[in-house]
Amino acid sequence: MRTPRFIALVLTAALAASLTACSGATQPQPGAAGGTGFEVSPTSPAAKGPLPSFTWSLYAEPYTLDYALAYDFPPNTVLANVCEQLLRVTPDLRIEPGLAVKWAQPDPRTLVYTLRPGVKFHGGTVMTADDVVASLKRQMDPATGSPWGSAFKAVESIEKSGPLEVTVRLGKADALFHELLAASPGTVVSAASLAKEGKEYGTPRGDLDCTGPFSLEKWAQGDSITLRKNPDYWDAKLAPKSESVKFTFVEDPAARANAFLSGTADGGYMVPSSSFAQLRTSGKGRLYFGPHTGAYNLAVTDFKGTLGDVRVRRALSMALDRKNIVKAAAGGVGVPAKAPAARGAWSLVPERTASLFDTLPEPAHDVAAAKKLVEEAGATGKKVTLATSTLAPEISVVANAVQAAGRQIGLDVELRPVSPDAYSSLFVDPAARDGLDLVITSGYDNTPDPLEFYQYLRTGDFGNYGNWSDAEYDLAFDRANTEYDPAKRTELTAKVQEIALARLPIIPVYEAPHSVFLGERITGAPTGIAQLYYPWAAMIGAAQS
Repeated sequence: MRTPRFIALVLTAALAASLTACSGATQPQPGAAGGTGFEVSPTSPAAKGPLPSFTWSLYAEPYTLDYALAYDFPPNTVLANVCEQLLRVTPDLRIEPGLAVKWAQPDPRTLVYTLRPGVKFHGGTVMTADDVVASLKRQMDPATGSPWGSAFKAVESIEKSGPLEVTVRLGKADALFHELLAASPGTVVSAASLAKEGKEYGTPRGDLDCTGPFSLEKWAQGDSITLRKNPDYWDAKLAPKSESVKFTFVEDPAARANAFLSGTADGGYMVPSSSFAQLRTSGKGRLYFGPHTGAYNLAVTDFKGTLGDVRVRRALSMALDRKNIVKAAAGGVGVPAKAPAARGAWSLVPERTASLFDTLPEPAHDVAAAKKLVEEAGATGKKVTLATSTLAPEISVVANAVQAAGRQIGLDVELRPVSPDAYSSLFVDPAARDGLDLVITSGYDNTPDPLEFYQYLRTGDFGNYGNWSDAEYDLAFDRANTEYDPAKRTELTAKVQEIALARLPIIPVYEAPHSVFLGERITGAPTGIAQLYYPWAAMIGAAQS
């Protein structure tokens, strides 16, 4: 879970061939009832020819290009085309071999990765096991300060066991560790470059020596980042169709839409929902919707206050008019969330998505029953404080809807304005959450496994913002995470989901698809959240031959 995409956006990822099954979550999906109607598909039409270059809009400048510190959309959107992982998440939310051509599991606590031979870094040297060991161990070093360090919590050792073989030994079985090697934790860079760049690695003054289809040409801080085609890229099916890519940074949503309409930006991910209607009818390109693993939720940050009583949490959930929230916050492109982890996160074993997620009941909207629960809990007139911010329109829309719903059922919901700059602190600094009962989050999985999301509700986890603790939940999570078989693990994850829904430490609100706008001259981009780690820019080419 990343939390949330609005904080700059900071903060929140398979073990057998069965993981390569096509994801049911990526098949075309109809729009929400009463919404504008939309279709979800994993890719846009294939490119018809090459391009000399194209310009891509980011909603913010990356704060780093260091893979170990990249924990947000802007840096990962760039790095996905420059650096690669041992495993790879594909546009249709499968996990396949990446820089590791295969892997084995001699026992539950040992993972052995065989590396792809002949892969060259941008600097010309050939990737070896030494590079992999150095890259992964760096994530574990406290001096690095990697937010991904927790992914390695069960790792006892990472060792070279052959010129092209790396062995990882775990203190206990950890299925999520393996899966997260398809995300930033599995990134491989030149060990020599890490030593050479030192503290400047990943900064505008430093260089990157990776294996992806593009190399870093220039980072003009405050203006743009330019990537150049890698002529020696190992994966022929993803040979770049463009000679270069230029990333520009536009924070204002209206200005981003104008950049798309004017052609100063050829495309961009995470299109502001406020511009959906305008872009759809502009004739200047096409808006696509792709698979997403995330949902908008209300995270409870104080279980000693009004929301400490589960009846009050259930009441607030029942009072939310989610369909109208979708219309106002997502331009009608979305659906009420059935659970904290979205449907797209259940793509690991797609044949089980229907029975383990789709059969969940639609979230109830019953104001009268909700008001009765508040009365039974003795909470009528009690205060609930929710953070709001002008950082993103979705925050204000959801906050106002929660305030209105609370007042309908007898709760005094107070909105506490938080500056855009300070909003990120709510998710990294416990002191910043003092006096708050709720925060609005946009959590998502890096991999198509819902268990990744639910790890953040374990006792003591960094992402457990309200310090919720439930022994039954922790036990259910541990049982699921020690099961390496994907099909068996999804069944166990369903129990974790059941407990989370019964106790509501997080209140689901709505989920929306990923979005991308492609101007008239380009096509080929993947449309979904896999763009965080898949070399999406290599697929973009000319829309006309």
